[in-house]
Amino acid sequence: MTPDTHPTFADSTRADLRFIIIGAGMSGILSAIKLREAGLDNFAIYEKADRLGGTWRENTYAGVACDVPSHLYSYSFAPNPDWSHRFSPGAEIQAYFEDVARRYGVDSLIQYGKEISRCEFENGRWKIEMADGSTDVGDIVIAATGVLHHPAYPDIEGLECFEGTMFHSARWNRDATLAGKRVGVVGTGSTAIQIVAARVDEVAELSLFQRTAQWVMPQENPAYSEQERTEFREYPETMAQLRSDISRLFADGFSNAVVDADSPQLEAIHAACVANLENRVKDPELREKLRPNYRAACKRLIMSADFYDAIERPNAKLVSEGIERIEKSGVRTRDGQLHELDVLILATGFRVDRFMRPMEVVGRNGTTLEDAWREAPFAYMAISVPDFPNLFMLNGPNGPVGNFSLIDVAELQFSYIMQLVERVRSGSCKELSASRAATERFDADRKEAAKKTIWQSGCKSWYLDANGVPAAWPWTFDRFREEMSKPRLGDFEMR
Repeated sequence: MTPDTHPTFADSTRADLRFIIIGAGMSGILSAIKLREAGLDNFAIYEKADRLGGTWRENTYAGVACDVPSHLYSYSFAPNPDWSHRFSPGAEIQAYFEDVARRYGVDSLIQYGKEISRCEFENGRWKIEMADGSTDVGDIVIAATGVLHHPAYPDIEGLECFEGTMFHSARWNRDATLAGKRVGVVGTGSTAIQIVAARVDEVAELSLFQRTAQWVMPQENPAYSEQERTEFREYPETMAQLRSDISRLFADGFSNAVVDADSPQLEAIHAACVANLENRVKDPELREKLRPNYRAACKRLIMSADFYDAIERPNAKLVSEGIERIEKSGVRTRDGQLHELDVLILATGFRVDRFMRPMEVVGRNGTTLEDAWREAPFAYMAISVPDFPNLFMLNGPNGPVGNFSLIDVAELQFSYIMQLVERVRSGSCKELSASRAATERFDADRKEAAKKTIWQSGCKSWYLDANGVPAAWPWTFDRFREEMSKPRLGDFEMR
């Protein structure tokens, strides 16, 4: 496909606007479904991988599950009566997205193996170049590129020297045998905790290398009975009410609490985490190693029903000494001890500041996204960047990324984006992006509000950008919902 096969922007009619959707994860699938629902069928979905699914395609590690209840972590328009548990495993979530894409006729529209390397705004349209040499041109770009897909590898001396089996949790080696092996896990985030709980009973020895202790919130995960699933199928309004109740509970009990470090809800969360540690970990020495020196929810809160039990197994060992280097036979810690291993798993998270990068994005007047984001990624309302007209991000910089449903977030954002797109469809303008003044005001307000959040209360986490500022929505989720209900058109530059 070449640029000259498409009409110029000036020749486009309302029905001819062409959309380019980047990514076929949760947000990309949502975008395609909603565009078709609006009668906008002139779009392409480009996916760099060979399957849809995004985060849930990438993360197939042992024990992977979502920490948001299944009935909330679902599209509002596609409820699933057959979730197996309150918090469903990753494979089930992946199957859900595949099923939704199939039912809504989106799966056949996705073009796989199409990694976009460059997007350039030229003569009022976006020229798209792909790694395989193919090109496309569109009027509107929707960047549904996700957050958790660029693995972060630790900067540890000798990482390449290990002679056993080593892999990142997001690049899970399905051919690796863990049974009866000496396994080391680097990291103590949600991924590491899930891996430890899922595999401790099958390995010979498990060493968890902890740089920072984490607060763990107790989480029960009951299975739904066949009777409950039957009721969900026969009475969809029951599912809708359950989703609404969970959403309200999450907003009031957590997402609205973390943006106020002094909130009573946050005090209750901290007390629950302390009680969980005190009551579940019997070994006093281990308990103190597992006790963080910061407040609960300063880092992303970990939910687990069985981690503390797992780390107290006779074959499990918590290593709190810092890692000096990796050697061919294992991990050498700073106390001089060599921890011999057969398998080393790097559960060290993701580069969450990438967003659309590493693709080269060139906006108006040759402005590059890399230059615009040199200090830190930013976007007005997490959606639009000045000088990058008709380009909109889902789950972009500084959006809500706490322990609640990013599906809810994406649905609200897409509705907001469609209201902006309507300005172009109606002929009110040809180009639209957030104004520089509005973006600077929004960013200043965001940084000021972030000072009151729990994320800036004295810990290091992936919520903080390179300047130590929380890169997350610092207001209540209710405010986010209100902002997304209707754009402030005066904050946008329209040409």
